[in-house]
Amino acid sequence: KLWFKNTEDYRRTALTRLTSGVMEQLDVGIVPYIVLLVVPVLGRMSDQTDSVRFMATQCFATLIRLMPLEAGIPDPPNMSAELIQLKAKERHFLEQLLDGKKLENYKIPVPINAELRKYQQDGVNWLAFLNKYKLHGILCDDMGLGKTLQSICILAGDHCHRAQEYARSKLAECMPLPSLVVCPPTLTGHWVDEVGKFCSREYLNPLHYTGPPTERIRLQHQVKRHNLIVASYDVVRNDIDFFRNIKFNYCILDEGHVIKNGKTKLSKAVKQLTANYRIILSGTPIQNNVLELWSLFDFLMPGFLGTERQFAARYGKPILASRDARSSSREQEAGVLAMDALHRQVLPFLLRRMKEDVLQDLPPKIIQDYYCTLSPLQVQLYEDFAKSRAKCDVDETVSSATLSEETEKPKLKATGHVFQALQYLRKLCNHPALVLTPQHPEFKTTAEKLAVQNSSLHDIQHAPKLSALKQLLLDCGLGNGSTSESGTESVVAQHRILIFCQLKSMLDIVEHDLLKPHLPSVTYLRLDGSIPPGQRHSIVSRFNNDPSIDVLLLTTHVGGLGLNLTGADTVVFVEHDWNPMRDLQAMDRAHRIGQKRVVNVYRLITRGTLEEKIMGLQKFKMNIANTVISQENSSLQSMGTDQLLDLFTLDKDGKAEKADTSTSGKASMKSILENLSDLWDQEQYDSEYSLENFMHSLK
Repeated sequence: KLWFKNTEDYRRTALTRLTSGVMEQLDVGIVPYIVLLVVPVLGRMSDQTDSVRFMATQCFATLIRLMPLEAGIPDPPNMSAELIQLKAKERHFLEQLLDGKKLENYKIPVPINAELRKYQQDGVNWLAFLNKYKLHGILCDDMGLGKTLQSICILAGDHCHRAQEYARSKLAECMPLPSLVVCPPTLTGHWVDEVGKFCSREYLNPLHYTGPPTERIRLQHQVKRHNLIVASYDVVRNDIDFFRNIKFNYCILDEGHVIKNGKTKLSKAVKQLTANYRIILSGTPIQNNVLELWSLFDFLMPGFLGTERQFAARYGKPILASRDARSSSREQEAGVLAMDALHRQVLPFLLRRMKEDVLQDLPPKIIQDYYCTLSPLQVQLYEDFAKSRAKCDVDETVSSATLSEETEKPKLKATGHVFQALQYLRKLCNHPALVLTPQHPEFKTTAEKLAVQNSSLHDIQHAPKLSALKQLLLDCGLGNGSTSESGTESVVAQHRILIFCQLKSMLDIVEHDLLKPHLPSVTYLRLDGSIPPGQRHSIVSRFNNDPSIDVLLLTTHVGGLGLNLTGADTVVFVEHDWNPMRDLQAMDRAHRIGQKRVVNVYRLITRGTLEEKIMGLQKFKMNIANTVISQENSSLQSMGTDQLLDLFTLDKDGKAEKADTSTSGKASMKSILENLSDLWDQEQYDSEYSLENFMHSLK
């Protein structure tokens, strides 16, 4: 007893140890009593004594795993009526824990300036359930579904509830406590704004804890005047001596997957924070990164997944072994069972809704492909390429890679030909001016021919994509009246449009060859890599808040970086990415909450060319992405030599012929294909892949 500060500590420790001992002795015989043990054990999982907490958490983990067995087992004959009644009450709790649809509705006790969508109210109900039973969890809804709003509802609601309880009872355990939100540095201001937008200061009064060390020391004296502190991960790590001494009500980690590696200084610091309730917010599908779960749960409920070593032995090793292509059927079965057991254990504490699950609450997006036919000038350049030395180099490269014994590493210089040829054709599909530079062997003759026809390279007739884009803008009601002298033209257009290109040079062409000369009345803003990150947000705000701006021109890369572009209801892709995820992210920019209309997505594709085939590859990659762990993951290698060479040919009738899917050269194709996704790497977007040397091989 001397080890314990008081008899209460001793009693709690002894009871928890006793429960653990009884469970060990009875083993499966404990099943009829599980329901009676779970709730008391849960109560001890948030105990202030580490050893009690750890023991209780391990007991709970065992009970949850045995839970499915309990349903079909009758009560022991000598069980008292009182216990049978208690069992029914506790079972109601467990049903809610294991099935989110059975949760009680939580009425938020403070006014929130937003109408919650059904799934958001469900999310708040889940957070309130965790609160009621002193549990902790991970809210990992899909990007854009309103995790911040749901968190603000429970934060404000619980602060209000505690204050009322304390006023009534004056009990120390109900004393008002501040809460802490820890998030990436770029989001601290966003959090403070969102709290102000949804909730009055009377209920949640946030302190933006940021700035240099001297400023933060000054802010430390103000903490007592606020009931919510918002700080970045680095600041919390640097000021952990200050934060560790505060008892918080809620501690919320936004983008909490940053603590997935438990060995970093950041993770160790965050785990020193004390709070009644701990919540992690993350938009990434955490369930797939099995081994990262340990560190997250070590923050939420230390001991719940055992020690890191126990976790690796019980789950990590069998799951990883089953993912190995050389694994035996027994190993694969062991992996499935381990994954299943882990999911059963953690799923009550994870809530993830995908956009598809809540579609009735979101406007749908309609994707339409706009096919364009190459102009005579583009066809000429495509055919010139087919006869050139460059095409022979490509054929040689692909064929020799097929024959090569070094299946793992075809020579880089050789694959460089393939990449440069792909890049050349891709630019050609967009606009001949992107490839017809003064270095191009045909530059002079082409310029002379065009001059004779009173035309120039920048006429939109030579680039069908620009003509198609012009038509699309006109169809959307933009640019019809080039002047507004009559005064009848409406200032605000019916539709507002995001136009995505991969390359900055293509945005220049859209701006200078289409919008300025042909659609001068169309108002636009532009957002690409040359705009400093600090200024991007203000451009986005301007576009979202000023309906008189018709168009926002963006590069796919910049547009895919977490910006809320809900001012638009139409998205046009002038070019496409090998990586379908990049295009999807860019699409989602307009498809965020706050959007009240259907989002239309148009993709401009040149028929019969490399581009139509890239779109085929995209569908192919999406199928891969959607199979989580399957044998099909190897099918990226199953594109034969003929299919790869097919990318370089122009299909005359506009229909891509099915290439012979011969399996020749699968291994070497793997190395070429794996590098394809790197072809449009960010640095290459920026430097725009120098094609100068390549031009000489076009002769």
